[in-house]
Amino acid sequence: MSNSAKMSARERIESLVDANSFVEIGGLITKRNTDFNMQEKAVPADGVITGYGTVDSNLVYIYSQDVTAMNGSVGEMHAKKIASLYDMAIKAGAPMIGFVDCAGIRVQEAVDALAGFGEIYMAKVKASGVIPQICAIMGSCGGGVAISSKLSDITLMDAENGHLFVNSPNAIAGNRVEKCDTGKAAFQAEAGNVDIVCENESEVIANIRDLVSVLPANAGAGAVVETNDDMNRVLTGFDGYAVDAKEALTQIADDTKFIELKADYGKEMVIGLLSLDGTPVGAIANTKEGILSTAGCKKAEQFTYFCDVFGLPIITLTNVKEYAAEMEEEKTISQAVADLTYAFASADVPRINVITGEAYGSAYVAMNSKHIGADLVLALEGAKVGVMDAKVAAQIMCEDEVSGAADVKKAVEEKAKEFEQMQCDAKVAAGRGYVDNIIKGEDIRKHLIYAMQMFGMR
Repeated sequence: MSNSAKMSARERIESLVDANSFVEIGGLITKRNTDFNMQEKAVPADGVITGYGTVDSNLVYIYSQDVTAMNGSVGEMHAKKIASLYDMAIKAGAPMIGFVDCAGIRVQEAVDALAGFGEIYMAKVKASGVIPQICAIMGSCGGGVAISSKLSDITLMDAENGHLFVNSPNAIAGNRVEKCDTGKAAFQAEAGNVDIVCENESEVIANIRDLVSVLPANAGAGAVVETNDDMNRVLTGFDGYAVDAKEALTQIADDTKFIELKADYGKEMVIGLLSLDGTPVGAIANTKEGILSTAGCKKAEQFTYFCDVFGLPIITLTNVKEYAAEMEEEKTISQAVADLTYAFASADVPRINVITGEAYGSAYVAMNSKHIGADLVLALEGAKVGVMDAKVAAQIMCEDEVSGAADVKKAVEEKAKEFEQMQCDAKVAAGRGYVDNIIKGEDIRKHLIYAMQMFGMR
């Protein structure tokens, strides 16, 4: 645990919202339990500050656990305050933001505290897909509170002070905190349990403000992001960016502002939020390795459902040629790709796919292709679309023919070149209607914005 000074529960709220905009609700509510002489203990606001305010003039509801009041532990009334706030947020159609800093269940309140956990879980489930839920882990988030955090849409974590765990490290057989602190941000981010890792509290708050600016207030609301960026901005050298998925999405985004999620999990896939001429969109991209892995597919699948329920158009940058080929992957990859395919195919929001490099085999089909319902498919000049790499195809198709050649390597290269021209050039796919247009890399941003306009997003 860091020795640096931490913000108080109220300071976190005040740092997030617009000046003088926070209105507290239920500030006088406190425990009613009297077991173990609880009536003699002061628990201001029952360990959680609840209310509403604005972030850049956008209405938000907020709760912030107060670690100075019985360690922010969750008791009966603490939970009721949070659940009640959720009811208000749903009726108002506004995002919910939670600052978590909590010792876990208030043991003195026993089954009443357990019932409180259930009330929070139920409130979060009712809000799922209705309003965005953002959870910020600022201190301890253990046991049942960790479960609650994962019922949110986006989880941020302060790497300096945050600790996320179901079982404490020392309770795990064969482990000690000195060996592997499983509650730390690095461990949990690699496992996919944290969307954004921040260096400190101030960075957490800055990231929440960015998220509020790009997310719709609720599932039925549109969102507009303020930008002065040129919709026709030319991305000089984009073909070079195309091999770096994060950088490519950063260059495409308004004001080059891309919010990456789950950066340390399923690294073969990049996901995140950006805006195009003020229209918020979800982005999914393959990395330069061109591999579909189980973790990468799960990451993209979950994000696709999130975008679909909140009405965010989806853009994909496809550069994929094969599946991860490992023993453990073989146990899970088919289901993971099937689930990703289902997510794309069932999404109702506009879907635009840009083939930036290679697009081979059934891995390409699963990556938001025209064949599973993409509304618009573009390809960069020089992109490849086909059943497999031309050289591999030549070796399979012409095995007998090339094996007898005087120069086998040269014979394979000639057949590969022929196959590539006939089957792999994106122009061939365009001729069959599987690609709608072939564009220059430098023009990708304006073509994506045109697509947003075509689908009536602005």
